[in-house]
Amino acid sequence: MNERGKLLDSITNTIKDYREGEIAQPTSDHVDRWVYQFDNAVQVPLLREMDYVLKKTYLSKSYVSRFFAKQIENEKLVGDKSREFWQNATILNIQQRGHSQTEIRKLSGQALKRKYGLSIDECGSRGGAFIYLDDALFTGARIGADVSDWIANGPDKATLHIIVIFSHRLGEWQCNVSLSRAVREAGKEIDFRIWAATRLENRRLYRYRSEVLWPTVLPDDDDLKNYVQSETKFPFEPRQPDGRLRKNIFSSENGRQLLEKELLLAGIRIRAFCANPSQALRPLGFGSFNIGFGSTIVTYRNCPNNCPLALWWGDPTKPPYHSLSKWYPLLPRKTHSQDPNFDGTDY
Repeated sequence: MNERGKLLDSITNTIKDYREGEIAQPTSDHVDRWVYQFDNAVQVPLLREMDYVLKKTYLSKSYVSRFFAKQIENEKLVGDKSREFWQNATILNIQQRGHSQTEIRKLSGQALKRKYGLSIDECGSRGGAFIYLDDALFTGARIGADVSDWIANGPDKATLHIIVIFSHRLGEWQCNVSLSRAVREAGKEIDFRIWAATRLENRRLYRYRSEVLWPTVLPDDDDLKNYVQSETKFPFEPRQPDGRLRKNIFSSENGRQLLEKELLLAGIRIRAFCANPSQALRPLGFGSFNIGFGSTIVTYRNCPNNCPLALWWGDPTKPPYHSLSKWYPLLPRKTHSQDPNFDGTDY
């Protein structure tokens, strides 16, 4: 088998449980159909880098289950009396949009049952901690909205632990600010902390060591040039290459730059398929800034819209005249909308 075939098989194996039971299981032909939309000369190098990155950023169901099971005995979180901690803790189910929290809560409940024989719905007592679970924090908007509402309507005094696998540093900072404001406005005594196994750098000030897709230079493309020039509120600021990363999810600087370039150009093509693209529909993913958020974190449940459009935008079941038929997605995104702009909710 040649390198292309091996890479197709490897990527297929990594994402094999993506939206399992909802869509057809990914195959090598599926991955090949996706990469075939790029120029022939870059297809194998692009597959090579995607294979490397997805191995570090794709969250399979088994990984998510193991991660949250381990939190049951995380001494920094629960102290030396973990059974007592969880027996008194209330594991919240307050997510207003999406179903990731319900699924993670279920997995955590299964782990608690196995470890201590506790029923998650029977846990919780006065004075016990409150737990908010999710797989990742991107912009922090979703967690901020969920928890702010809970603060307004919840107890006057409480300790809240927000636990995620991945967090993006700008979003976490913004989430901390919004939740601190919610606590002040509610006049309550709520102590909260965000716990994350991995924090990815994506703040503008530290873009030289960013751990999201952040190009060092913009490709020479007229449509891209026009798009960037139209985004005057947050002008594009390039990343300096070869920054020292704390969590290096890329194989090399060259591999990273190839991925950034090709996904950016594909995102510009995708925007052109839409008659009236939303401002939030940015080439490298939903977000507030210029060319997009640039995350590469994907879970087995769904591909966040903060990831590049080229990964998740499109619907091959649509008729040829429909804009969504113009691009074949690697990781078809589950959405409640049939609009080409998809769902504007940031994670």
